[in-house]
Amino acid sequence: MNRLAGVISPYLLQHADNPVDWWPWGAEAFEEARRRDVPVLLSVGYSACHWCHVMAHESFEDDETAAYLNEHFVSVKVDREERPDVDAVYMEAVQAATGQGGWPMTVFLTPEAEPFYFGTYFPPAPRAGMPSFRQVLEGVRDAWSGRRGEVDEVAGRIRSELAGRTIGYGADAPGPPGEPELADALLGLTRDFDARHGGFGGAPKFPPSMVLEFLLRHHARTGADGALEMVRATCEAMARGGIYDQLGGGFARYAVDAEWVVPHFEKMLYDNALLCRVYAHLWRATGSELARRVALETADFLVRELRTPQGGFASALDADSADPADPDGPHREGAFYVWTPDGLRAALGEDDAQLAERYFGVTPEGTFEEGASVLQLPDATGPVDGDRVAGVRERLLAARDRRPRPGRDDKVVAAWNGLAVAALAEVGAYFERPDLVNAAAAAGDLLVAVHTTQRAGELRLARTSWDGVAGPSEGVLEDYACTAEGFHALYGVTGETAWLELSGLLLDTVLARFATPDGALYDTADDAEALIRRPQDPTDGATPSGWTSAAGALLTYAAYTGSARHREAAERALGVVRALGGRAPRFIGWGLAVAEAALDGPREVAVVGPEGDPATAALHREALLAPAPGAAVAVGAAGSAVPALLADRGLLEGRPAAYVCRRFTCAAPTADPAVLADQLRS
Repeated sequence: MNRLAGVISPYLLQHADNPVDWWPWGAEAFEEARRRDVPVLLSVGYSACHWCHVMAHESFEDDETAAYLNEHFVSVKVDREERPDVDAVYMEAVQAATGQGGWPMTVFLTPEAEPFYFGTYFPPAPRAGMPSFRQVLEGVRDAWSGRRGEVDEVAGRIRSELAGRTIGYGADAPGPPGEPELADALLGLTRDFDARHGGFGGAPKFPPSMVLEFLLRHHARTGADGALEMVRATCEAMARGGIYDQLGGGFARYAVDAEWVVPHFEKMLYDNALLCRVYAHLWRATGSELARRVALETADFLVRELRTPQGGFASALDADSADPADPDGPHREGAFYVWTPDGLRAALGEDDAQLAERYFGVTPEGTFEEGASVLQLPDATGPVDGDRVAGVRERLLAARDRRPRPGRDDKVVAAWNGLAVAALAEVGAYFERPDLVNAAAAAGDLLVAVHTTQRAGELRLARTSWDGVAGPSEGVLEDYACTAEGFHALYGVTGETAWLELSGLLLDTVLARFATPDGALYDTADDAEALIRRPQDPTDGATPSGWTSAAGALLTYAAYTGSARHREAAERALGVVRALGGRAPRFIGWGLAVAEAALDGPREVAVVGPEGDPATAALHREALLAPAPGAAVAVGAAGSAVPALLADRGLLEGRPAAYVCRRFTCAAPTADPAVLADQLRS
């Protein structure tokens, strides 16, 4: 066992018995590199990463390669999900130097943590123009021992270039985007839209969750049919494609093709939380039965397959698993999910297998490897015996559950659990599933009980936990912002003011520790571990950036409380969206969605009435179902003083009432849910 044996990251523990003498990230590793005067190999990955596992099997489990590493390097292994700050700093360097990035990320550093050589996956033998990993190691060692001056010069230049990338507004901070900037963003997305297959751009194709949220909000605010049609077409194509698990629900990370047929099979918590919410919001806007089904199936997938014994949600399911025909053999990508005609017959018998082949697009040639097919729904128009198909799906799911399952990374990530809390709270409320709301609340409870601590009067967050124990890494900006977003959703659905109070404490920490006086934001707190650069990235990637998430959470909190401080901070943060939205809308979708809410108000809805009163519940449900962008919904008894949105709101002639406001200027109260719906759609 190497030095990773005592950590709590499931990814790092996968490498704890490698012959490589791994060190976890920390000062001790760099002190050892200085003592020995050797470079540091930094290897960054995550548990569900297919090529991380491939490189581990090929190189890090190889005794000869490990011996060379141990003699000439100090090797440091990092879980990018546990240390997104470390990942972000060095990924920025990799992308700047090579024009591309990805995982595994392989970076060579000086003992001062300065990068000087970069890459991602390296094969064990030269392949397709790539050098072998051993060739890379030998080249780096030769440069370190024979051309040290060049190495130091390159490392110093890269460090200086990274330090110069800080984003600051200065005296001329731009305001939030207005109508022209949001229209430009819509135009840019329209140009990139794949009208044939849905989504944006070509292969590989990722679910554009945050862009879809922007388009839904833009349609709700402006009535733009084109925005809604892009959402509808993309959501239907994904739901009918192989990227969606047609048996168990939930989405894979991305499709390797432009048609959504063959996925990269890992399933991430954040993708499914974001998409669950998108489909629920599409149903809210259109009444689509497909959107309703996918939202509920995805929510059920989250609870069934990712929920941990402590009530949180695990970060991922692996892409790889053992072949059902060889359970003790090597793991293969997609083995758990794909089917052949013979496999269908074994599970269903001849007649139902023929139905399944037609319905799910299973062919002898296959759509994946070795004649296997990824299940999809290729025929949108043919007649379907719904009951028979449901029975076939149930039997196939039962047969699949007997296969060796993909590994699960049980690490609980605060930010991604915040996204899951928001999705499950809303879906539970929309579809009258209190079990989903309860699951959201339980995850919120875990975040409070395990991830939060009080430090010098501030509420601080741990980034991760495992088996109910908080990890050593400090929360980054996205953890605070996405957790606050989840708590806002829980408050809006349950009316329990503790959730709103907790979000306020988290956002106080954001303003104190992550924000600059001119309104820019950093990804790490001002008292976090100092890296060669303090990471700062406003663009959205696989998840909303910490910057745009914070803007959204600050805006919502201001709507609930009337806090000018939080409103102004949100508007300052949105200045970067004004600058980027028209030029790169696909990479700042959540920022655009928040800007839509800011332009719309956002609407503030106060519902007052006795708890348990059907009339109160009817008004509350109508408020939650309103598509108004980013609406803040508060419910409580008449005479409630907290939050400010409920203060001084009374019953209407003795009946429960709803008040629709914008920046605390309100329309006439109503006791009629239909009138409330009209007010929220106007």
